[in-house]
Amino acid sequence: MRTTITLEPEVHALLQDAAHRRGQAFKRVLNDAVRAGLAPQRSLPQAPPQWPVFDMGQSMVDLTKALALADELDDRAR
Repeated sequence: MRTTITLEPEVHALLQDAAHRRGQAFKRVLNDAVRAGLAPQRSLPQAPPQWPVFDMGQSMVDLTKALALADELDDRAR
């Protein structure tokens, strides 16, 4: 398909330089650049964050009944 586009001078120079370096036609380099720019970006899987871990020592309350303790503290606050 033939179309007319207006390139900024520095973009035109970059494309001409790439075409010369690769030994390819200007049209091919332009089409490859447009394809690469419009292709969906594939993100690499990221490692999970490494959070710091601290030893808090022994618990001062029995946490097996934490909800009951929370209710009791809430009742005292009211």
